Amino acid sequence: MQKIRPALFTFGVLAFSAFPAVASTDSHGGGFMGGLAYALTDPVTLVAFCAFVVFLLIAARMGAFKTIVTGLDNRSDAIAAELEAARSLRERAAEALALAERRQQDADKEAEAMIDQAKADAKQLMVEARKDIANRLVRREALAEARISRAEVEATEDVRRAAADAAIAAARRVLGEDNGVDQFEAAAREIDHALS
Repeated sequence: MQKIRPALFTFGVLAFSAFPAVASTDSHGGGFMGGLAYALTDPVTLVAFCAFVVFLLIAARMGAFKTIVTGLDNRSDAIAAELEAARSLRERAAEALALAERRQQDADKEAEAMIDQAKADAKQLMVEARKDIANRLVRREALAEARISRAEVEATEDVRRAAADAAIAAARRVLGEDNGVDQFEAAAREIDHALS
């Protein structure tokens, strides 16, 4: 209340000095002094001015100015708090955006690395598959050659067996016939006949 009284007094003096200046547009002369003379001589203007001053003093006594000042201060504090909250939200949003952008960049790099790794793995699998196919072909070729060699050996053995059987059979026949022909020549002819 101690701080409000000087403020009210100053406000009252300013209002008192401004009111006659506004009313100075009449015929009592110009300027402040003419307005003051008019305000003091015109009873309606003087009563209205005094009523206005009394109204301001009553409002000040009842704490209207303090309430207004307190309300303005509270509103100012609320606006400052809202601005601070908005600033804080903006900073958090900027941090979240930066974090999201970093994560996006990391995810892009990771995806590129995964794609590069998949390409390298695919190339490696192709090389290994080609080597595997080549090794299988070599093994099958070797197996086929071994079978062919075995078949040749078996065929040769079969031919030898057949020749030996034919020779034995021819020898038995020649030995079984005793007709005076040279038995060796007869056996050779019989073997030659059996082989052809």
